Amino acid sequence: MDLDLERINAEFANQPEKLIAWALSLGKPAICTTNFRPFEAVILHMVTQAQPDLPIVWMDSGYNTEATYRFADEVARKLDLNLITYLPRRSRAHREALEGPAPGLDDPRHAAFTEEVKLEPFARALRETAPGVWFTALRASDTAVRAQMEPVSINPDGLIKVAPLLPWTSKDLYQYLTAHDLPNNFDYFDPTKGEENRECGLHLSH
Repeated sequence: MDLDLERINAEFANQPEKLIAWALSLGKPAICTTNFRPFEAVILHMVTQAQPDLPIVWMDSGYNTEATYRFADEVARKLDLNLITYLPRRSRAHREALEGPAPGLDDPRHAAFTEEVKLEPFARALRETAPGVWFTALRASDTAVRAQMEPVSINPDGLIKVAPLLPWTSKDLYQYLTAHDLPNNFDYFDPTKGEENRECGLHLSH
């Protein structure tokens, strides 16, 4: 399928609901990934309003905060999510028994840790769900890499990556949550990123 990305990105600039509807109209299997970080309920509400049974894929590293796990359960119940959780092949307890706590960013073992708890589970998710469209809650304000992205792009493997909220600010997201009575979670930490404005590698490799 040949897509005129320049036209599509211009036409749907800052129109997330219309962009989601367009992407679903392509007729390809679609997924939405989530990590249940702050404001994630926005993208989850938007995509499930358009397609209630859309597979929601969560790579649960095992290192989330207690609040994040409670938030995940609350949002999954409230939105009746078709949630598919992918776990690392080793449990956190197994990994830590052999290798200790999660390595810091400057630890040479950090890349292998990220591969084990996030990148391999995501690669497995892609193989098993075989999507043609991937919805993500990326925002341009997250990192320098994301600031260069467009709302719709095509990965080298042909997967159409759709980031409907790319231009949104935290204020935009907060107002959407309030308008739709959606919960939020600020007690979030991702050990594969370590720092808020650092890439974990998932959106660099996909």
